[in-house]
Amino acid sequence: MNTTNHHIDLLLEQCKNGNQQAQLAVYKRYYKAMYNTSLRIVKDSNEAEDIMQESFLSAFTKLESYNAESSFGSWLKRIVVNNSISSYNKRKRLKEDDLDDSLYKLEDDQGITDCDTSSFEVQRVLQTMNELKENYRVALTLNLIEGFDYEEMSEILNISYANCRTTVSRAKDSLRKKLSDLIRD
Repeated sequence: MNTTNHHIDLLLEQCKNGNQQAQLAVYKRYYKAMYNTSLRIVKDSNEAEDIMQESFLSAFTKLESYNAESSFGSWLKRIVVNNSISSYNKRKRLKEDDLDDSLYKLEDDQGITDCDTSSFEVQRVLQTMNELKENYRVALTLNLIEGFDYEEMSEILNISYANCRTTVSRAKDSLRKKLSDLIRD
């Protein structure tokens, strides 16, 4: 086990015992990445902030159910993604308008990214993704940006594995078509 995972495991043990300092340390380590994960799905900064806070509260209260089969960051990200999709679907059912189509910094669950989001090509792809149908945008966000596989995505989106693969394939085709249309213009 590397020292980072060992440090997180120690902090999580302290969190289970109600140590607020440890909870704050875990929060500081993951909050940016979890906020950005939520923001890419719900596209509203205030809502993403609320979801991120609720997800941390949920994680800390359900910490006993974390079994370390995956990293804590992955487990927490799944909570954030599920809460974000749930919130997005509620808003969609209430027919609220899509908000802010701005670009958001891509971060992995450690809060670090190798992707230069300021490059023109990355901006163009992200802007074009925001123009896709919502189910395509969410599917590509989960798959390409968040790194979920089809099995995980089908659970999160509550659709069949085959439907998930088809949705991602069609979303990629739609994105390619829109990007090629931009290049021709």
